[in-house]
Amino acid sequence: MTTSEPDGRRPDQLQQLGEPIARGRTAGIYIWDARHVLNLFHEDVYRTIIEYEARAAAAASAAGLPAPAPGEIIAVANRLGIVYESVSGPTMLDLMLQKPWMALDCARTLASIQAQIHSAEVRTRLEPLRSKLELNIRRAQLPEISRAAALDALESMPDGRRLCHGDLHPANIVMSSRGPVIIDWLDASLGNPLADVARTVIIILGDGQHLLPGDHPLKPLIQSFHKAYLDTYFRLRPANREELSYWVTIVAAARLSENIPEVEQWLLDQASRCRPRPV
Repeated sequence: MTTSEPDGRRPDQLQQLGEPIARGRTAGIYIWDARHVLNLFHEDVYRTIIEYEARAAAAASAAGLPAPAPGEIIAVANRLGIVYESVSGPTMLDLMLQKPWMALDCARTLASIQAQIHSAEVRTRLEPLRSKLELNIRRAQLPEISRAAALDALESMPDGRRLCHGDLHPANIVMSSRGPVIIDWLDASLGNPLADVARTVIIILGDGQHLLPGDHPLKPLIQSFHKAYLDTYFRLRPANREELSYWVTIVAAARLSENIPEVEQWLLDQASRCRPRPV
């Protein structure tokens, strides 16, 4: 990936891009031209991280997954961004907000997409998921006894070399006219697929219960969504559900490194159950 300014454009000022059409925790999405958007990262995001996302997204697209193909890395003022092909449509989360009765169908679609990711063949070198989890557990705000238990539990788990998205949830699926499209490959890695499923479970249950307001139309559907998602995933990729329960506690411990106050106690409760998997 190279840094450039295509088509003769020199967006020296952020104002020239206008308002973002979407915002995330690390970047904003801006219209670049008729066929492309710019995923423009915040100033505190290192170039190596941006290059990693571009490489992971390229690997996913090359593997035949429904993921936007990345272009060049673009400099705008003091920030860097990745040009992506434009994908039109609401996110899966937006669709469920508009049509809550479609939530269970969306849960099954989410599981199907994740099973597709875990079946993909990628040749690009990506970070091991185990290493990412270990680093985040060491960074997390955890009692030392819980940290040690989480690291011991992680050490006991079987490894893997499958492509993992690392942050798959309804807000990272665009429901386009050509079908669901997977975005945000910043946390992609190679590892055990059930660890990736555990991350999605934690977002469904933890974020769903603690970040959504009590009167949110999707809140009563969380448990049903969770069940439909897991039932579909395990039908498509049979695996040991008990093993998933171990991964949930480990991934919860790792997610505490993200410092989300509303979910912190729930994650601590999950992490407190970390224990090594029996041989």
